Amino acid sequence: MAFWPGSSEGKSGFASVAFDTLTSAKANGADVVLIDTAGRLHNKVNLMNELTKIRNVMGKVIPGAPHEVMLVLDGSTGQNAFEQARQFTQATQVTSLTITKLDGTAKGGVVIGISDQFHIPVRYIGIGEGIDQLRIFDRKEFVKALFGDGSGQS
Repeated sequence: MAFWPGSSEGKSGFASVAFDTLTSAKANGADVVLIDTAGRLHNKVNLMNELTKIRNVMGKVIPGAPHEVMLVLDGSTGQNAFEQARQFTQATQVTSLTITKLDGTAKGGVVIGISDQFHIPVRYIGIGEGIDQLRIFDRKEFVKALFGDGSGQS
């Protein structure tokens, strides 16, 4: 099932799309609903406010929703990722992180700081462009890749 802004009986806006999507999913007995709000810039106040509205609307349809909010951050942005995490955690309750673009020169050391400061677990890391390069995050392997295994080689 797919809904797009403006397609739900003359209403527009992402919150109404989320409302219609959850209402339909609930009526059809769906177990899982994914709502992708990608493309939101943390420095665009109206888009961040819309995230809060989407969260509130979802909770009206299904108490306790959303049950998972995953923030996807670009691992190559460095310290800017801290500001993104701060803004997104103010707008909605982020429950997990995915860090992408860890295949280049960025090793994603910022992920340790963000996870620690905001108390958000890292679920996945992206080490390339393909879906097969999205990996479940393994703390030990990540630290080993970041700092080496103690043998003098990283």
